[in-house]
Amino acid sequence: MSTIRSVVFPVAGRGTRFLPATKASPKEMLPIVDKPLIQYAVEEALAAGVQKLVFVTGSSKRAIEDHFDTDVELERALSKAGEHGLLAVVRDIVPSGVNCIYIRQGVPLGLGHAVLCARPVVGDEPFFVHLADDLIYSEISCLKQMKDHFGRHGCSVLGVETVPKDQTESYGIVAVESVADGVQRITKIIEKPKPEDAPSTLGVVGRYVLTPGIFEKLESTGRGAGNEIQLTDAIARLIADEPVHALPFEGIRYDCGSKLGYLRATVEYGMRHPELGGDFRDYLKNLEMPP
Repeated sequence: MSTIRSVVFPVAGRGTRFLPATKASPKEMLPIVDKPLIQYAVEEALAAGVQKLVFVTGSSKRAIEDHFDTDVELERALSKAGEHGLLAVVRDIVPSGVNCIYIRQGVPLGLGHAVLCARPVVGDEPFFVHLADDLIYSEISCLKQMKDHFGRHGCSVLGVETVPKDQTESYGIVAVESVADGVQRITKIIEKPKPEDAPSTLGVVGRYVLTPGIFEKLESTGRGAGNEIQLTDAIARLIADEPVHALPFEGIRYDCGSKLGYLRATVEYGMRHPELGGDFRDYLKNLEMPP
C-alpha cells in the first residue's frame, strides 16, 4: 500500500468575506495569535509525515511563498540582535527534507480544478487535500488520524462532522452506511444541498485523503454548483468505483472562512497559548463591555 507523501493546499481563493483585510494579503495569511492559518495547516500536515507541500496558488498570493522561503536579511538581523529564539522560529517553519512546490491555478474554476492542477506533482499516489480555512485543534493531527485510517483500509477518506440542519447549504453532505468495525462507508455525497434535500447532517470539513483515481474523475467532471468544477461531484463518481469512507475526526473545528469562526479561533487559541494564555484568561474574566 502506498504511503501518503503529498498534501495539496488549494489557496487560490480571493477571501472576499474578509475584505478589505484580504485586498493585498491572502486570507490564508490571516494570523491566529502569532501564526498565519497556512502555517497551522502546514504543521498539521508535517505531523502526518508528508514530504511534499503543494500549494495551488492564484494571483496576489506571493506572501505565502515568501512566508515559507528563507529570509536571509531577517535571519541576519535576528542573529545580530541576539534573538536566537525568534531566529529558530523563522528557520524551522519548514524542516529540511520537505519540499514546497507552487502551482499557479490560472483560471479560478473551483476546488476540483485546483486539485486537478496538482496532478503532475502528486503523481500516481494517494494524497491529502487540506483547506486552511478549516482550522482543527486536536491532540493528534487530524490528517494523522486520517492517515492511520487509510493505513488500515486503503481507500479515500473524508473528514466529517455533524452540522446544523439549517447549514447544509454550506457543505458537501454525505450519506453513509456502517460496515465492519463501525467504519462509515459513503453511499452518496451532495454539494451544498438545501436542508430538505440533504441526505444527512454529516458535512465534509476540509480534510481529505484521496486515491489517484480521483484525477480521472476530475478530468471528466463538468462544471457544477457555482459554474465550477466541484471536488464533491468527482467524489460522487469515485464512490461508484471504489470505497470512500467518512471519518468523524477527534478535535475542535473552527470555520475561519467566517468572521465569527475566525474570532472564536483567535480567542480560544489565545487562551491555550503557552506564553499568553494565563494573562489572556485573566483579561477575559475581568472584561467589561466597552461603552
